[in-house]
Amino acid sequence: MRYVKIVVLALLGLALLTVALANRGPVTLRLLPDDLAGLARNNWTVDLPLFVVILGGVAAGLLIGFIWEWLREYRIRSEATQAKRRLSRLEAEVSQIREKGTEPRDDVLALLEDDRRAR
Repeated sequence: MRYVKIVVLALLGLALLTVALANRGPVTLRLLPDDLAGLARNNWTVDLPLFVVILGGVAAGLLIGFIWEWLREYRIRSEATQAKRRLSRLEAEVSQIREKGTEPRDDVLALLEDDRRAR
């Protein structure tokens, strides 16, 4: 399985390298369209190779997706934390009850306990 993972990662790296070499030409990224940039009196531009723009878009999409899922799963994490607290509280209560050594109140259970102690 380890070798399969290495082969898949190598193929992915080779594919990314091929895309990068095929798209080395510079492109100009603008913050605003020309009409709005004239109104704002600010025309922020940057020249980058196309593969940087493509891979940056993919990375930004992954980051946004991870953050979105983390926020969406807040309720699930909250419920799990509450369940852990409830479980630890109940375990502590059960251990306190066992330490007290209370006798069973049911006659049948008392007979069974006496039978166990007699053995």
